[in-house]
Amino acid sequence: FNQVVPVFAVRMNNRDHRKIMVVDGKVAFTGGINLADEYINEKKRFGYWKDTGIKITGDSVRSFVDMFFYIWNAFREDREDVNWYLPPLQEDSGQGGELVIQPYDDSPLDKTSVSEVVYADMIQRAKRYIYVFTPYLVLDDFLRAELLLAAARGVDVRIVVPGVPDKKMIYRVTRANYLSLMKDGIKIYEYTPGFLHAKSMVCDDEYAVVGTVNFDYRSLYFHFENAVYFTDKEAVAAVKRDAEETFAVSKLCTPENTKRTAIGRVVDSVLRVFETLF
Repeated sequence: FNQVVPVFAVRMNNRDHRKIMVVDGKVAFTGGINLADEYINEKKRFGYWKDTGIKITGDSVRSFVDMFFYIWNAFREDREDVNWYLPPLQEDSGQGGELVIQPYDDSPLDKTSVSEVVYADMIQRAKRYIYVFTPYLVLDDFLRAELLLAAARGVDVRIVVPGVPDKKMIYRVTRANYLSLMKDGIKIYEYTPGFLHAKSMVCDDEYAVVGTVNFDYRSLYFHFENAVYFTDKEAVAAVKRDAEETFAVSKLCTPENTKRTAIGRVVDSVLRVFETLF
């Protein structure tokens, strides 16, 4: 809506970063995938483009209808009645129990970073492993501390980031975060075939999140975002399997193979001062 994009104007960063597709109130899709050729590798800009998406059916689709109309009606005088589009609630199938499928969205206009709360809760409860996919790794002190605490208590924490960057400056900031995480036992992988745009996390074979939320300050505080938290065993296993297949084609980073020059360290130090604005 505005061709002028001032880098340091925080309020101009409140963009709608969500990805929502709802079909007839019966099926919903979300994840990192936008409607553009590079997302399906019809157009190659940064090597192979890797992403994740999720398909939802059942009563949880109602949440996506609400999310869509939250923005659709925001600036319209002829606001549509969301109730007309909500599918009827289905009868209880008896599959309740421990199964959870919880779509959620996040707004920069309120006082709570729902996305960060979800990520932090998952990290705090993890006992065996945490696998994270994120294209950008720009952490605030709170989320960084939670990841380091998890590693300190013996959790296998692995983070996969792109091997081929789409934004070189943010890539430098991402790499500048490696050493402080690696020295305390967190494993960092770079996806060598190309650009990893996926935003997902899976823990302990028990729960996972797939959505639009990067592990960076802008996604957590400035953007409108959405995701799905779920405990469905088959779906969680699919996210874990995807992670394991991705580790196999990614480079495990070490202090030796990610060394920076003295000038590079100075540049990165300056960039980190402004990293929450990128």
